[in-house]
Amino acid sequence: MNLSETLESLKNFDINDLDFNNAGIWPMPVKLIFLALVFALVLGGGYWFFVKDLYVQVERVAETEQELRDEYEEKAHRVANLDRYKAQMVEMEETFGALVRQLPSDTEVPGLLEDITNTALGSGLNMQEFALQEEVERDFYVELPINIKVRGTYHELASFVSSVAGLPRIVTLHDFTISRPDGSGDLNMQMVARTYRYRAGGDQ
Repeated sequence: MNLSETLESLKNFDINDLDFNNAGIWPMPVKLIFLALVFALVLGGGYWFFVKDLYVQVERVAETEQELRDEYEEKAHRVANLDRYKAQMVEMEETFGALVRQLPSDTEVPGLLEDITNTALGSGLNMQEFALQEEVERDFYVELPINIKVRGTYHELASFVSSVAGLPRIVTLHDFTISRPDGSGDLNMQMVARTYRYRAGGDQ
């Protein structure tokens, strides 16, 4: 059958004439078209029911692989820098220990308070107020606020602040208020000094 005959048979063919019980007598072009349609349906069904799910699984596996790669790189970076981290931990522990040693114990607090008073008097200041406030508990230390009010010249005040900063124990000064009384060359300075003591059994 040549092309012209094939086209002519298709032209005269009516789809209503198809008898699926006698598919063997269908014209060859119709058979070919029918087989092509069946083949396309099989391919489409196979893709929809099997291949599509496989693509989804492949995408999930690819995402999981990337997550595992990222996790591996992060852990590899940690392992590569493990010695440096250990050295930093040792250094931090030494620094922490040095700071803790600067915190007075209960028995040393009275002596530290006496040091602050002597520092003020030694700087030539007139001590007008020295009042302990309620303790404030922190993670591993206790904060001891002290209201201090002194009177003196500018240089005497500066000398006192500098001397307190040089004490062997940790003392910090906060909330400065400086005023000049009427008709006086001296200055009044009010502040809060905070000293600290180690809290045994505190979180570390």
